[in-house]
Amino acid sequence: MGKLVECVPNISEGRRKDIIDAIVGQVKAFDVRLLDVESDVDHNRSVITYVGEPEEVRKATMSLAAKAVELIDMEKHKGEHPRMGAIDVVPFIPISEMDMTECIELANRVGKDIAETLKVPVYLYEDAATRPERQDLAQVRKGQYEGLKTEIAKPERRPDYGEARMHPTAGAVAVGARQPLVAFNVNLGTRNLEVAKAIAKAVRNSSGGLRFVKAMGFDIKDKGHVQVSMNLVNYKGTPVFRAYEMVKSEAERYGVPIIGTEVIGLIPMDALVDCAEHYLRITGFKRDQILENRLWSTSNKS
Repeated sequence: MGKLVECVPNISEGRRKDIIDAIVGQVKAFDVRLLDVESDVDHNRSVITYVGEPEEVRKATMSLAAKAVELIDMEKHKGEHPRMGAIDVVPFIPISEMDMTECIELANRVGKDIAETLKVPVYLYEDAATRPERQDLAQVRKGQYEGLKTEIAKPERRPDYGEARMHPTAGAVAVGARQPLVAFNVNLGTRNLEVAKAIAKAVRNSSGGLRFVKAMGFDIKDKGHVQVSMNLVNYKGTPVFRAYEMVKSEAERYGVPIIGTEVIGLIPMDALVDCAEHYLRITGFKRDQILENRLWSTSNKS
């Protein structure tokens, strides 16, 4: 397979299809494989996933970033999801023959280029963070676009690359390196946002909840319910089923039903297999019992 790296930029646009298509179109011009585009109207955000050889991914990411800066005006942006820039986050994930050190180097190169060519200040986060407190994206994005405008010049909030001032329309961007994560949302049968926020607080690691879980409560107005939105940054350390069961248990305390769940973007197959093993109580299950896995391994040997 050779060296492969995945990139999952999140852009602050989930409503205008023409704008999303124009930004995604930049990726299609390079020798990378576009895996997924998922847009959310309520969050007003799109998650774009592609994979390829590091240099092609770098070029595709710079082109995507330039188009996002050109087309998205953060002065007009409204949405449920926390954000601080037009191209809000850019994580690099090792896939094949890549280690985390190489992803960190790639994050630094792209971050430096974005700051110098697009004049957008860049914060390094997760494994690429230059300070311990910046490993947590929530800390980097604290105050969001509006708050960071007034705090970016403070010593503790200065960017890693670029000037300590926001781009007038594109804000700032977080560029990082990380392992694969699972973006998993649980929808609750209530309009009470305080319930969702209370459950998110109970579940997330920073409040004493589950290790490797970040969570927030959101009001999904168009659909008439609230949501516990989670990022499982290590789906092996905290499996999807464990996060779901804790949300379910907390919701029961408030007499609130779960009306559905969502996976945003892509999810590793092992994360779903873990759920099947747990709920079906399968014993002695092996991954090569999955038909597609067996077919894949057989075709690779032929």
